Amino acid sequence: MLDRVLVVDDSNAIRAFVRASLEGSGRARTVVEAASGFEALRMLPRERFDAAIVDINMPDIHGLEVIKLIRASKAHQGVPVLAISSEGASKDRERALALGADAWLDKPFTPELLARSIDDVVERRARVPSSEGGP
Repeated sequence: MLDRVLVVDDSNAIRAFVRASLEGSGRARTVVEAASGFEALRMLPRERFDAAIVDINMPDIHGLEVIKLIRASKAHQGVPVLAISSEGASKDRERALALGADAWLDKPFTPELLARSIDDVVERRARVPSSEGGP
């Protein structure tokens, strides 16, 4: 079980769905919500997270920037990151993965697919040697 998962999405419905899916399945003890990229960037220096789920298309700070800043942060560079988007543009997917997202998930998704995706990114990140930004 993950202790704290950050979910960054401008949609209240998606944040609530992710929270219910992760907490309800026992995959996360606490889901911390950020309604914008800016809000997430304010939280990152002050808090610790075991994983992050980041929407790519947000009105203030684009999710790609959030991923880039997570990977640039010494405190969070090893945190598993799942990029999500309702617009499955291959260029956004490629950029998200190139910037350090561990996986991509197209919206809409089921609770089961979200759970499998989180499990996969956590496992994948756990296998990354610490010299490459893993735990």
